[in-house]
Amino acid sequence: MGSKIYKVLFMLIGIGTLAYMIRAMGVEEIWTNLEKIGWWFLPVLGSWAVLYWMNAIAFKAIIQEPQLPQTDVPFWKVLQLTVSGYAINYITPFVALGGEPYRIIELKNYVGGSKAGSSVLLYGVMHILSHILFWVVSVFLILWFVPASTLVDVACAVIFVMAIVCTWLFTKFYKKGITVSLLRALSGLPLVGKKINNLLEAKFETLNDVDQQVKNLFQNRRGRFYTALFWEFVARVVGCLEIYFIGLALDINIDFIDAMIISSGSSLFANLVFFFPMQLGTREGGLAMAVMSIGLPASVGIFMGIVTRIREIVWIIIGLGWMSLVKKK
Repeated sequence: MGSKIYKVLFMLIGIGTLAYMIRAMGVEEIWTNLEKIGWWFLPVLGSWAVLYWMNAIAFKAIIQEPQLPQTDVPFWKVLQLTVSGYAINYITPFVALGGEPYRIIELKNYVGGSKAGSSVLLYGVMHILSHILFWVVSVFLILWFVPASTLVDVACAVIFVMAIVCTWLFTKFYKKGITVSLLRALSGLPLVGKKINNLLEAKFETLNDVDQQVKNLFQNRRGRFYTALFWEFVARVVGCLEIYFIGLALDINIDFIDAMIISSGSSLFANLVFFFPMQLGTREGGLAMAVMSIGLPASVGIFMGIVTRIREIVWIIIGLGWMSLVKKK
């Protein structure tokens, strides 16, 4: 019953958010921009189909354990959870994490609650880690291809420091687990601390099992760890094709390296302001600053932001529609 209520709730939120976004953008504005980009919008959509496919490969690598046949979840189910989960994240205000509970609820029907929780948790962290790796690689591209300036040097230094700190935190996370220790730390908070402590005591065995599975991936399943990280990183690179195709549609002089610089710069800015649903306003600003860094007018970045938002709307519709068609195993 809880699973059905959750689905209905997010379907309603999704439909409402979509209606709001389409109304805010304006149907006429959407159509005008689609006419401007023309048939290049199809490769833009297709690049994200490839990206989601790679995300699903990484997710399945984390879920599956060869010695446990029940963890061999059908790939199409993993792909559906990937697409639908991101669709929910796009429409979820504040931190965009609504898709993770949905994935756990659906996945536990195949592998059980603790395995589902640890797999979704590990995949989320892997997704973040691949972003950081992508930003670090982009720093070298920026330093090599973007004209030197104080702002660029400071931004690159900040990215490197963030990468070092986050890598250290993730290493501790994978080696020691996080759920039990995090809840113990939060149990000392005023007002909510007692409830968190009660939750920890009631669910300690399950949470400890989740932590053990987190440590198991890093300590005993290194091949799966690096496989998942590889596919997530490649997916980030494939996502740059979207910017490249939009540039071709506008007949502007950018190559794939420029597309990577624009994509990494805009995504870094958007993730620093992560609590807006669909990154309202932050993406356009990030893209405008990114394209200006390689000598293009800000208007190009604004148009790229509009096209990527239309692409998101289409994939949200696909994700929510796919979610509504799925029957419980």
